[in-house]
Amino acid sequence: QVQLVESGGGLVQPGGSLRLSCAASGFTFSSYCMNWVRQAPGKGLEWVSGFNVGGNTYYADSVKGRFTISKDNAKNTVYLHMNSLKPEDTAVYYCNGHSLLREYWGQGAQVTVSS
Repeated sequence: QVQLVESGGGLVQPGGSLRLSCAASGFTFSSYCMNWVRQAPGKGLEWVSGFNVGGNTYYADSVKGRFTISKDNAKNTVYLHMNSLKPEDTAVYYCNGHSLLREYWGQGAQVTVSS
């Protein structure tokens, strides 16, 4: 059974940090592109960051220099380290894994940036 389980969300003050984790199971983790996608209240999905299969990392301009994506292939886990958080980073953050044929989503983790 395929699962992507996010954890690590919560409430943080502006300027603070959080680390999201996404534990994957049921598919060959290293053969999939892994991404973080977010959805702010009342808005559509926004791609945030990702790995391609070769291990290269990519970031949306809105988070570049503040967020870092990493992964541990031994643990089948991808992380999103978020620093210098802003109120506009408030969103539900989803973990996404996709190959040419398949795509999987986690249930989402709420991140709220507020004083």
